[in-house]
Amino acid sequence: MIRSNAASTPVSSHNACPLAAMVGRTAVRALYAELALHPKPGLVSPLDSGSHDDMDMGTFLRSLFALRGYFRSIAAAGAEGAGFATLRDLGIAAERRMLTATGGINTHRGAVFGIGFLAAAAGWRMRRRRTLRGAALGGTVADLWGADILGATPQAPVSHGGLAVQRYGVRGARQEAAEGFPTLFTLALPALDRALADGADPERALVQTLFSLMADLEDTNLLHRGGPAGLAFVQGEARRFLDRGGVFRADWRAEALALHRACVARRLSPGGSADMLAAAHFVHALREGWA
Repeated sequence: MIRSNAASTPVSSHNACPLAAMVGRTAVRALYAELALHPKPGLVSPLDSGSHDDMDMGTFLRSLFALRGYFRSIAAAGAEGAGFATLRDLGIAAERRMLTATGGINTHRGAVFGIGFLAAAAGWRMRRRRTLRGAALGGTVADLWGADILGATPQAPVSHGGLAVQRYGVRGARQEAAEGFPTLFTLALPALDRALADGADPERALVQTLFSLMADLEDTNLLHRGGPAGLAFVQGEARRFLDRGGVFRADWRAEALALHRACVARRLSPGGSADMLAAAHFVHALREGWA
């Protein structure tokens, strides 16, 4: 189990705010766990800045500090049954705070969107004493806000991921969220659960999950940076890592570091996989503390 301070007592209306605060803390801890993890091919970590010239671990920490109240606020809004427009406005304000803290650098836009909606769904379900097991959180996002997510006019400027969706016709974050985050619930969380059940410690379980995502996800950040060839390279190397035993091999760390160096040399960074990894950590931690 990845530790969480989530409460297990069913919620009533008068203690929804403390539960929203717990959801917020769980989200920030998940994002910090993803940041602190290494090796992560091409990604920012305590090891180095990966394939990024404009950000480092300090940039991400400033971003996290700026976002510390957002996930609590959006969970509280979800608990109150807020509509899409309210959640969208909370996300836009959070993104502005992030950009102010980082000097205009996008560190957590994907998390503001994806984990934001999952936090709102957690607030909604906890307030109503509903389970968080299975794909319940994703189903709530799809049922309550999915149509509006797909129908909303994208904010300008279009993100790098959005441009990759337009150019290559792949699934993007909006489609994932509108459909209830199928990649999260059918790939990322099962991979994390399997790794932990097979005896991996939290660090190795998260690396195994990251590589499982890298092997399968049509990562729009990889497509933006390296096109189809860059995506195919990372997917192929991640599959080979897993096929050879993944983190259950004695030399797994050296192999993961070799791919990290190869990604840096090619300026590739699987940011979409990193966002999904943080979301998996978040949902896993909430599940462990709620019926």
